[in-house]
Amino acid sequence: MVRRLFIAALFSVLCLCMASCSSEVLDYNNPNVDIFVKQLKDGTYATKNNQGVVSIPEFEINDIPKILEYADDMTVISDFPIGYNAMNGKLRLGECMLWIVESIRLNMPASMGAKMVRANAPNYEGLYFLSDEEVQEAALRYRSWWENRNYPRTIWTVDPCFNEPLCGSGFRWW
Repeated sequence: MVRRLFIAALFSVLCLCMASCSSEVLDYNNPNVDIFVKQLKDGTYATKNNQGVVSIPEFEINDIPKILEYADDMTVISDFPIGYNAMNGKLRLGECMLWIVESIRLNMPASMGAKMVRANAPNYEGLYFLSDEEVQEAALRYRSWWENRNYPRTIWTVDPCFNEPLCGSGFRWW
């Protein structure tokens, strides 16, 4: 009797573990940033758009604060669902999150690859890609841009970089 009870309890625990380990589904049109990031880190992201192609979910301007929470995360991810990924260099989660913010800001893809380069780079070789520290500096600029955009631009606004997070940084999107 004790043995049967033990086997039943073990079976119940296994069922609970399997249920809790099941992958969470991400809604393309109403995405959850945390689930998206978890799937990117796990290498399991496969959400498709309306045309049946795996692509970035429809994040909106209201998602930016949550997306910026991951901007300092330099975890290397295996894939990022845009049409063209950098052939040189690693895909860093934080840089990809900044690419999403920039794409929301522009209302179009920020660049062909989710990589930033030095503004004066003569080409797109890997040696011109930003270091982890430079990406984190760019993340600070995006956070500052986000916080300051709450203050409207007026005729007295002197800041030429008012709505340009990378202005004056020496960085640009590839």
